[in-house]
Amino acid sequence: MKLLNIKHYLIVALFSFLSCGSSQGGEDVVIDDTIIPTNLSINITVVGTNSANPLGDGSGDVKLALSAKDAVRYKVKFGDGNEVESTSGNLDYTYTNSGTNKYTIEVIAFSKTDNFVSDFLQKEIYVSPGGLKLVWSDEFDTDGAPDPGKWTYDIGTGSNGWGNNESQYYTDRTENVTISNGTLKIKAKKENFSGANYTSARLKTQGLFDFTYGRVEIRAKLPSTGGTWPALWMLGSNINSVSWPACGEIDIMEHIGNDIGKVQSATHTPSSFGNTQNKGAINSNTTTTQFHIYELRWTEEKLEFLFDGELFYTYNPSVKNSNTWPFNKNQFLIMNVAIGGTLGGAIDTSFTEDVMEIDYVKVYK
Repeated sequence: MKLLNIKHYLIVALFSFLSCGSSQGGEDVVIDDTIIPTNLSINITVVGTNSANPLGDGSGDVKLALSAKDAVRYKVKFGDGNEVESTSGNLDYTYTNSGTNKYTIEVIAFSKTDNFVSDFLQKEIYVSPGGLKLVWSDEFDTDGAPDPGKWTYDIGTGSNGWGNNESQYYTDRTENVTISNGTLKIKAKKENFSGANYTSARLKTQGLFDFTYGRVEIRAKLPSTGGTWPALWMLGSNINSVSWPACGEIDIMEHIGNDIGKVQSATHTPSSFGNTQNKGAINSNTTTTQFHIYELRWTEEKLEFLFDGELFYTYNPSVKNSNTWPFNKNQFLIMNVAIGGTLGGAIDTSFTEDVMEIDYVKVYK
């Protein structure tokens, strides 16, 4: 803690009094009435902080509780060029710089004589673009099966209408989906199971969580074998009543094991489905060896797709109606690894198993 004194002196002159027939000499006495605050305490809470979100909920909101003995006011320098004064020591502040930033927050406590003490703390704070707040997330920190309060499954081959001529049978077995060492693992395997030659898993939040507008961030590492077709995507929650493609589909990430250096994003609507026209792609040679962040920013106006923060595709039709923009209603999340099918293509003959790992899924609104 740094201690700085602003000295304030009161000089009292003591006059000499003469007694009868004699005299006494006197001296000036200096009395220091300086009051220096002590025991400065700084408590800073980043709103929304928990074990899953140690840097806050993305809003940038912080709450400060300050106290010091003999302090009558406080000055706070927030480390972003702004400062605020408070007499109570209780105040709120909102950081607005997007992304993750570390701030040095300095607090100065003043006494009634303007003497002061100061101290500082450093805080790392995450601010979501647009100041959105985290509303749903899964960090996959607990080993075992995924949280049944957050995820359910599609089971089978999709032969009843939701498949794409794929070769796998989707299960909810631990052999195909499990959490360990801080990541969710969706594993595709070559094995005979219920008439199929391969197994995998397809997780979804249907009936458990959906939303309209916001931001989705998924950190994942992808499989590399030819014929694998991992996807991170969304479907309209009204699919059972209006069917596909009227419900709308948002493909945040699709990757083809036979085109390992490219990831793509796409939208499916009544105006563009099947042989998809509305799509974009970005190249990377590390999607199967490193974790990357796949991101969707969804507003009333447009869909933006980003790879590690780099915008590479935007869907923003000039005319928005039920044919081009079914994206004004709730959608739910889906994560899966398909084998073969219309996009996966030829399956590598040496394939035995491969895995997509997901570090976290976060939704901001």
